[in-house]
Amino acid sequence: MKTLNQADKDYLLASIRDVKDFPKPGIIFKDITTLLGNEKAYNFLMDHLSQKYQGESIDFVAGIESRGFIFGAALAAKIGCAFVPIRKPGKLPYTTIAEKYSLEYGVDEIEIHIDAFKCDKEKPKVLLIDDLIATGGTANAAVNLINKAGAECYEACFLLNLTFLKGDEQIKKTTNVYSVLEID
Repeated sequence: MKTLNQADKDYLLASIRDVKDFPKPGIIFKDITTLLGNEKAYNFLMDHLSQKYQGESIDFVAGIESRGFIFGAALAAKIGCAFVPIRKPGKLPYTTIAEKYSLEYGVDEIEIHIDAFKCDKEKPKVLLIDDLIATGGTANAAVNLINKAGAECYEACFLLNLTFLKGDEQIKKTTNVYSVLEID
């Protein structure tokens, strides 16, 4: 099950609720809580991801706050590696390194512990995961942060890719991208 057929993709997509006009009019929000609340769909997704990444010699799975934690920690446990949270500023208790990124009206930032990728390898292999890629600002900053911390971002994985926003295009310049589902 390293690749999903159209029926598998349709099954997963049907488990995700569309919420119209959230957080503002004209937006159709993809609510993954319904997938998380469906044990068969969630297990199907995690089995797919673990089969895809098993045997890839991944040292760490890094998840972006907060929904990336849900998928990242579970996947790390399934493939037998460590999990690293990528957080908003001020949430991690130890010394951190940060990466800023642009928003539509301003700048935001994410952080990891300075020793997040400490292991016996000189350049550990990291899989980045999050629920969704839209414009790509946060994900691109996360890839840069992983590399800045001395690791190698092997791939960025997303449950949903809103392809019409083209957020994955910038990330593809620095790492591989895998999207379980693509929304045109």
